[in-house]
Amino acid sequence: MKRFTKKFKSNDISFFKQKLLSWSDSFSTSIFLNSNNYINKLGDYECICACEVHSKTPFTVSDSIKKLDNYIDQTKDWIFGYLNYDLKNEIENLKSKNRDNFNLPNLFFFQPRKIWIIRKDQIEALYINKEEIEKDWININDFSVESENKTFNTPVMRSTLSKEQYLSKINTIKEHIFLGDIYEVNFCFEWFCEKAKIDPVKVYRNLNSISKSPMSVLFKFNELSLISSSPERYLKKKDNRLISQPIKGTERRDKDSKVDKNLMINLGLNNKERSENIMIVDLVRNDMSRFSKPGSVNVKELCEVYPFEQVHQMISTIESEIDQNLNFGKIISSTFPMGSMTGAPKIKAMKIIDDFEVTKRGLYSGAVGFIDPEKNFDFNVVIRSLIYNSKLDYLSFHVGSAITAKSTPIDEYNECLLKGEAMILSLN
Repeated sequence: MKRFTKKFKSNDISFFKQKLLSWSDSFSTSIFLNSNNYINKLGDYECICACEVHSKTPFTVSDSIKKLDNYIDQTKDWIFGYLNYDLKNEIENLKSKNRDNFNLPNLFFFQPRKIWIIRKDQIEALYINKEEIEKDWININDFSVESENKTFNTPVMRSTLSKEQYLSKINTIKEHIFLGDIYEVNFCFEWFCEKAKIDPVKVYRNLNSISKSPMSVLFKFNELSLISSSPERYLKKKDNRLISQPIKGTERRDKDSKVDKNLMINLGLNNKERSENIMIVDLVRNDMSRFSKPGSVNVKELCEVYPFEQVHQMISTIESEIDQNLNFGKIISSTFPMGSMTGAPKIKAMKIIDDFEVTKRGLYSGAVGFIDPEKNFDFNVVIRSLIYNSKLDYLSFHVGSAITAKSTPIDEYNECLLKGEAMILSLN
């Protein structure tokens, strides 16, 4: 697929991004990937916005990865989309009987007609139809950044588990750990509203102002919207280099700089949080070694603490070398779902997750991102995210934490509440 390209300059990139976001909402399908100027040597783009479907994958719950590989080879173009957490049931011999509130395919990707890419101070359009570029450039710059005058009542979110039910489940999960069934499991639960009316763009703006994250996304496909402030990278491929950055370890921020610095230092020294992180690093290293060049899997950063708007996070970085022509499907089959959202051993942890959680995770714990024409890609982990179906008026988010032998149930519950704060605030 040949795309026509044209480069532009803007005196105010930040304001242009806001206009681009508003403009993208006029399409039934769009994705807005935003790095929020986060200082990160791994980021290639500040922002990518893709709109209007040229082609797409069909609804799929079987042979999904093979279908996606075929789609990548057929399009030989930029594609954008998501991997649903329940893709795990195709990768491993697993079944999920929990309630499904969204009924989504196990993966979905689309080839857009229009793409805008921002790198530092440069803006580039990549279009299928050359004639539309200049017209859209003018339209975007003329677009109002204000949301339409829609007035909605603030959705009242309810939890699928009471505090007492949550604590009881954690104690039972710890029994499995003491018996040696698992070492660590990421247990999550859902907050939801069944009669919600929201403006996804407005909520995304709110959420993004609260927690400016480097892997944030607003994805819209017809009635479905994903509003994400994810700080976590699942996988990035650049030529023959593959990178994963699992997060395990969370601490609040404080307005007092001295207190905040101590919180950051203490998180880095916390043995429980470090052990959680290291367990997942070992799992990721094992997953990546299945297809990487022998001896190339290396831990570049171990348990480094990074500050974000609302929380400090403990992040590790694992890299490897791979065959540049390795199929996307092989990489995904070996690494998905990501260890940070499952546990160790991974398959047993996923079985326990299905036994103890009440609803299917769906998009939560999945991944959203892009694959370019050279088969490079970058995907986040769908956490700190709201999922909304405007046809069903159903709004949802999940929160969770890693449970180990050292976990204190009430502390895990409070960590979940901390992680949910930004989503709740964004709805006001």
